[in-house]
Order: sequence, then structure tokens, then C-alpha cells
Amino acid sequence: MNKYILGVALLLFSLSVGNFASAQEPELSYFITPYVGYTWFDNDQDVDDNPAYGLRLGYNFTKYFGLETSVEYINTNYDKDGNSRSVNIGNYRLDGIFNLLPDSQLVPFVFAGVGGQYIDYPSGTSNRHAATVNYGAGLKYFLSEYVALRADVRQIHVFQNIDDIDDRRDIEATLGVTYYFGGPEVQPTPDPVPVTQAPAAPMVAQQTVVAEPQPEPEVVVLVFEDIHFDFDSSTLKPEAKTILKRNIQLLKDNPRTHVRIAGYTSASGSEEYNQRLSERRANAVKDYLINEGIITENRLSIIGYGDNRPAEHEVSPQDILSEAAKANMRVLFEIIVK
Repeated sequence: MNKYILGVALLLFSLSVGNFASAQEPELSYFITPYVGYTWFDNDQDVDDNPAYGLRLGYNFTKYFGLETSVEYINTNYDKDGNSRSVNIGNYRLDGIFNLLPDSQLVPFVFAGVGGQYIDYPSGTSNRHAATVNYGAGLKYFLSEYVALRADVRQIHVFQNIDDIDDRRDIEATLGVTYYFGGPEVQPTPDPVPVTQAPAAPMVAQQTVVAEPQPEPEVVVLVFEDIHFDFDSSTLKPEAKTILKRNIQLLKDNPRTHVRIAGYTSASGSEEYNQRLSERRANAVKDYLINEGIITENRLSIIGYGDNRPAEHEVSPQDILSEAAKANMRVLFEIIVK
């Protein structure tokens, strides 16, 4: 049982870290993980248990699945016939990783793979190469969108040859920091429907009608000034719900309207993350309208603009609570009369 104590402690450590940020497993991204750990060797190895140091390189094909390769170094002692001599051990592996809850800040995962082990036995003893098969489980805790703590425990089967049925079994626990980079480029968002900008008021509309002889759909933009969100949040605040209930009657009075809900964010954060956040904000308003029975779902659509087309320019994006940032954490209604 003592062999598992360190591994369990490392896993519990990742759970105890405070809530620094909200992030999730990125897809189509490269990652690198320097790590330290401890290896408990099978008694038949004739080497002492010792710390391990390694580096992993990998790529996430999706947010659920990735591949990684790792190299590892261990300096320990070879004990045989009452003599103790220093030896170096090298491990190299290729593993497949399956993330179980990739949309969470705390991501459990399982993995399995193949590799090899090299033990540099002392002079007079044959050096040994062996094939390995390993598998295990772990946790990743995201400190930010591109940095995560990682802890895992694995069992390693060591085969001297393909007929070595009675293989040797090592156990290893590691703790490292994973850095992600790359990832998909954010596609440019489509231009908004041509509209005239409404004055800054709780609910003021401007209407533009295309002249004959071929009339086009009539477009009205309703700007709900007070429908804003807290930083990194897509939850409607009580005052936003009050404004919706009080002013949305216009939608009921115009049954021919089709509503496109446009979400926006402040400049803080990456383009990819802000794009997803703006869509979540638009969906929050859409779900509220449907749940309140204000408008049917077939008249609604959403679009997210991320941090593009801000209401106010943010001189210091790192100031997440500036007046300009608050003005940009918003949702607008684009209403098309059909």
C-alpha cells in the first residue's frame, strides 16, 4: 500500500488548488509538460526506488483525445550480491490520452501506451533494453486557459523479451505543469445585418425601409442598454431580467419579427475564448425568452461577435472592471421584420 501513498497525495493536491480561472481542455493544440515524480521498481529489477525527472510533448486532436511522447531520467543504485553501485535509467513512451470531462476546469483522464526502458548496469554487467507497456489515470486542473497542473499514476509492465510472461511491474506517480499553445484560428465573423444605430436609451429603435420597386426585409435594431453581464459570466443579472420583462412586449406586438440575438465581450481574454463566451451570453438571453413564453424558438437565432465591434474602446484591456469593459459585456437584439 505504501507504493500508492505519494501518487494519491499528488492527485489530492490538484484538487486542493483554489479557483483561479475558468478554462477547459483545448482542442487542436500542442502541449508540453515538464514533470517530476517517483518510481517504485519491481524487486526483480535489483534497483532502488528513486525520483524521476521527465518531459512530455503532445498534441490534442480533439478536446477528448490526444497523443503524447515522453522521455524520463532516473539516477539510482543497483543492489546485487550485497554491492550497491550507481546506475542511470531511461524511459521513453508513446501514450494515447482520453479526457473524460474536457469542458471542466478539473479534467480527469486515462491513458495507455507502449515504450522502452534502458538500465545502464555497472561495468561487467550487460546493459539492458526492455519493452514496456503502461497505463494509468490522472487529473488536470486549469490555472488559466493555457496552463494546467497535472498529476497522474501509472503502472509499467517491463518485458525483457516477447516471451517474458512473468513480466516485471513498476509503479510511478508524477506531478507537472502543462502548457498549451497553437490551436485553431478564429474564423472572421460575418458582417452584421445593415442597421442604423439606435440612441443610447433603455429601449430605442430606429427603422430603415429599402425603397421600391424591390422592397427588402425591414430591419430594426433594439439596443437594451442595461442588459450587461459580469466579467467572464453568461448569467443574466436581475436588472437585465426586469428590463426584458418590461420592454419585450414589442416582440409580442410584432408577430412577423425574427429576432437575432448578438452577444459581445470585453477585450480581456483570447479571441477563441471570447467568441465562445459571446455565444453563451446570446444563448442565455434566448433561453430566457423561450422559458418566459415571450417568443417561440422558431423566431430566434443567435450570433456571437466576441470582442469585435466594441461599444467603447478599451485603452487597458487588463483592467477587467473599467467602464469601457463593462459597456462591452453586452447583448443586442437585431430584429428583422418579415
